[in-house]
Amino acid sequence: MVKAVIMDEKAIARAITRIANEIIERNKGVGNIVLVGIKTRGVPFAHRLADKIYEIEGENLQTYTLDITLYRDDLKEISPQPTVNEEFTGDINGRIVVLVDDVIYTGRTVRAALDALIDKGRPNKVQLAVLVDRGHRELPIRPDYIGKNVPTSKTEIIGVEFKEVDGIDEVVIKE
Repeated sequence: MVKAVIMDEKAIARAITRIANEIIERNKGVGNIVLVGIKTRGVPFAHRLADKIYEIEGENLQTYTLDITLYRDDLKEISPQPTVNEEFTGDINGRIVVLVDDVIYTGRTVRAALDALIDKGRPNKVQLAVLVDRGHRELPIRPDYIGKNVPTSKTEIIGVEFKEVDGIDEVVIKE
């Protein structure tokens, strides 16, 4: 059951614009940056950031998809036979990698993504961009770029929906 809509289409667009500008400013341009979207909803978010950065800077950023399924510490809870759908083929050696995900909660997904990323190469630096930070971290992981901080209870669920996956752009709190 949806308790509240916390970001609509316009709020998501504003957050993407702000995060794109912050990435450009913090890195003094985008020449050595690649965006890596954590599957599933980190991927459309990463593509939107790349589009916005292109709009601002006129430079295309490489955008990759990272499937962290086999790196999760709760793998046995998800499925006895997990499937990996996409292979990461990007060159991240010596690059600034901006990991992109929709929500950060305990930090375990990001930890798994970092493990997966390091298996793919040796980036110069890794930064983290999230649309929603809901708190309740279990690991010492902090995003560099945040669309919106949303304090939640542990019983609540944040649902991020993107047109590319769900047909609508919104962020909701569910009971």
